[in-house]
Amino acid sequence: MRAVEPWVEAPLAEFLRESAARLVLVMTSSGQVVAQHGFSRTVDVMSAAALGAGIMASTAELARTMGLASLGPVAHQGREQGVLLAPFQMPRGSWIVLVVYGRETTVGLVQLFLSRLAGQLRDAAPAPAAATPLLAERFEDELNASLRTLFGR
Repeated sequence: MRAVEPWVEAPLAEFLRESAARLVLVMTSSGQVVAQHGFSRTVDVMSAAALGAGIMASTAELARTMGLASLGPVAHQGREQGVLLAPFQMPRGSWIVLVVYGRETTVGLVQLFLSRLAGQLRDAAPAPAAATPLLAERFEDELNASLRTLFGR
């Protein structure tokens, strides 16, 4: 498990123990990675973060177009594993969690533990006035380099 913010580590470790998740990616709504577990390659983390943020942005826009407040989490269940992509509010804005889980658990249990994780992260987060920005100084340069790597330019 890797986390950008140290206060994310303990709640995420508990979530991993309880949920039996295989892969977890915690990110801001813009796709900036806050923590991850289970990914072996950086390019996979970047791809999943970009796609997850895009899916949630599209889902939010679809809800807005339909006159709804939200469509909530997005879940897909395959034969061997499932994926849950869920937004939640933090003191500094909306965050997203992407969870890949196996047949040893259910989407309902993952959602239950994810709700608990969101509450623990909100409780552990530093006060907004004292918080440091999550975006790195060179975020734009890093993002452009990542996009060139992903799309071969």
